[in-house]
Amino acid sequence: MNKTPILNLKEISKHFYQGSQKLEVLKGLDLELKSKEIVALVGPSGSGKSTLLQIAGLLERPTAGKIFFEGTDCAGASEKLRTELRRDYVGFVYQYHNLLADFDALENVMIPQLIAGKKSQVAKEKAEWLLNRLGLKERLKHRPAELSGGEQQRVAIARALANTPKLLLADEPTGNLDPTTSDNVFLELLSIVKETGLSALVATHNMDLAAKMDKQLTLKDGKLVVERQNLPIREGQNFYES
Repeated sequence: MNKTPILNLKEISKHFYQGSQKLEVLKGLDLELKSKEIVALVGPSGSGKSTLLQIAGLLERPTAGKIFFEGTDCAGASEKLRTELRRDYVGFVYQYHNLLADFDALENVMIPQLIAGKKSQVAKEKAEWLLNRLGLKERLKHRPAELSGGEQQRVAIARALANTPKLLLADEPTGNLDPTTSDNVFLELLSIVKETGLSALVATHNMDLAAKMDKQLTLKDGKLVVERQNLPIREGQNFYES
């Protein structure tokens, strides 16, 4: 097993200014995410969870610190390289699905693959597999407006996984759903992440769902505290890696 972490953040700091007031959000925190590890990120609203995920996903630059993807230093990378790394390494799931309204579920999952250069038939087969796996076999040709909130978020999850990322970053992925739908979708997300063998960092306020992950980190006063240690890492299945 490759012992190099998928994601390694070292001494990450981030501050903003409101007028002349300096707001320190992240204060020299460290984070290491191993291969096939699923980690919950918890903390109160405003603690910096979204900022940390944006930095981890190379969408935002830290004020200071280093970012490594499988040992490669990415903190000072050019915007072109950062875009390529996001495309090749990272899948994102947000609280709001942000699906393309004029395209059906299948097309929404195919599009990022086509942008990445996959052939149409390959993209279609992968999209169908993911959507079927998430219980949407009968909804492939439905546009977002024709889907329930839970179904839309399942499409968003499939889209995030479409290009076979090594790392999934999820920011309150079910926070906009009712409790029952939220639990169901969240458990489906965890199931497919375990099944496909990628690593995931998932921000959530739901402590019951956080307890189902391998490890729980709490973001407090700009630092990360390990609240619960890892469970054994599971092996993934092969289809996803093809």
